[in-house]
Amino acid sequence: MDIVLEVSDTFLWDYMYAWVLPARPAPYNFPDHTNATGQAYSSWQYKPSTSFFSLEPSQAAYQSAWTRDNMYRQATSLFLITWLFGLVLYFVFSTLSYFFIFDKKTLEHPKFLKNQVWMEIKQANESMPFMALCTFPLFVAEVRGYSKLYDTSAEGPGLWYDILQFPLFLLFTDLLIYWIHRGLHHPLVYKRLHKPHHKWIMPTPYASYAFHPIDGFVQSIPYHIFPFIFPLQKLAYVFFFVFVNFWTILIHDGEYIANSPIINGAACHSLHHLAFNYNYGQYTTLWDRLGGSYRAPDEDMFKKEVKMSKKQWEKEVKEMETILKEVEGEDDRVYEPETKKSK
Repeated sequence: MDIVLEVSDTFLWDYMYAWVLPARPAPYNFPDHTNATGQAYSSWQYKPSTSFFSLEPSQAAYQSAWTRDNMYRQATSLFLITWLFGLVLYFVFSTLSYFFIFDKKTLEHPKFLKNQVWMEIKQANESMPFMALCTFPLFVAEVRGYSKLYDTSAEGPGLWYDILQFPLFLLFTDLLIYWIHRGLHHPLVYKRLHKPHHKWIMPTPYASYAFHPIDGFVQSIPYHIFPFIFPLQKLAYVFFFVFVNFWTILIHDGEYIANSPIINGAACHSLHHLAFNYNYGQYTTLWDRLGGSYRAPDEDMFKKEVKMSKKQWEKEVKEMETILKEVEGEDDRVYEPETKKSK
């Protein structure tokens, strides 16, 4: 995360902190006087966060009382990055997915909620600042050197690990998310934390971050603890940060492409929203298979004319309502009126 911090410092935060918290002018060499018109004094020295590129700081980088290595500044910046950058990724990717991938016929599904898209966006926007508040201390610990993040192959285990870290990250986080997600379905936890995300029986891409904030943070913990347990190359870490956001949207887009027994794609995750107690994994079906909670998508789910037929919807609704009674009891959702859907 120090790479992201350096980039944002260079183009944004240096100027903001120089304006909000300007540094004192450099003092004269004799007592009790200051140089009111002198240059701001800073003991901070620039050191690139990575050897792969460098961004020469502007004068503003030396003109704040909070230098780049100030912990309070880092904490403030990382909170804002986590919140605002996450917000940008959410709106850009979700909107692109909604308009260019998501099948709008889904809006006619009998279990599509009234004003659902706006409710998904509202819930995501309410949750994201609180998720950022929970997350930024871990990012601060990373940039202050408490993690096992490394820059070059020579600083890490070796070139072999530069390749191995990718499947290792996916398998490790997938395993932890599986058990966390499954735990969130426990009756003592589900209605308090996880039900807000299962409000969306037929989710749109905007449902990707429509969580209870604690639910969203808890499911993100595996990503954040990985670099404290295993070595992780810095640029790979930035890649994973974007990829995780992208994948979360991808499995909510309703476009069933990955008919694979290995990949936990949108079809598998749609079954999770419909049938509740299956397919808890994030990337693969491995842990669901080992945990006895895997359910393979029907072949008909990959046939668009069948998938969007009223006969298929009636079948889905019948099963969903039976399971919902066991999981939630009474259904308190408000669905779109049939008259509006038929227009």
